[in-house]
Amino acid sequence: MTISTGNSYLDSLNGAKSGSSTATVKKNDTLDQKAFLKLLTTQMTTQDPFNPVDNTQMVAQMAQFSSVAGIAEMNTSLKSIADGMAASRVGGAASWIGKAALVDSKSAAPLVDGSYAGNVTLPADAARVDISLVDATGKVVYTGSATDVPKGDVPFYWDGKDPDGNQVQGPLTISVYAKDTAAQSMKDLKTASWATVTSVSSPVSGTTKLITPLGNIDPASVLQLS
Repeated sequence: MTISTGNSYLDSLNGAKSGSSTATVKKNDTLDQKAFLKLLTTQMTTQDPFNPVDNTQMVAQMAQFSSVAGIAEMNTSLKSIADGMAASRVGGAASWIGKAALVDSKSAAPLVDGSYAGNVTLPADAARVDISLVDATGKVVYTGSATDVPKGDVPFYWDGKDPDGNQVQGPLTISVYAKDTAAQSMKDLKTASWATVTSVSSPVSGTTKLITPLGNIDPASVLQLS
């Protein structure tokens, strides 16, 4: 195969080599720096002294080759950096497995010990707050109440067992009813629940996700980790 350099003299040298019956065919058709310098030296020593190669053309050839070689080296370096970052990302995300993450959610899933826990955020002081957990049939399986509750996060916890001691399966819907100090129903109540990180999905191209009973969660959306 003939390698075109854009210079008629260099191309003729390549053409002569490819036409020889004793020439060895290389599998790699790229022109590396050593080969380029050898061809350039041959060009300079065998050129017609009465019609030498234009200096501007020679400098342009050298600059073009240096640019291509630099880009190739940069691509290799970037690939190495990307591989290192991918390995680091997987290792960092894997440390989350087995821990509980607090995330914004209207549902609650059982933790490792079968319990349910979370937070309700109040925008203002409340005279009374009722937090209930409701199963898929609409049955209220747990209710916790508190009075004179200041604004902010109100935690809730339930061991996950019914009156007979049986474990209640989730996920359960978080239902909140609250009245402010003027006995008016409060709105804009935010709920969050704790979920166990069971595994991690970290593709080479894509976003890392935490796999939990509440679904796949973006690590950036985790409010707290325990």
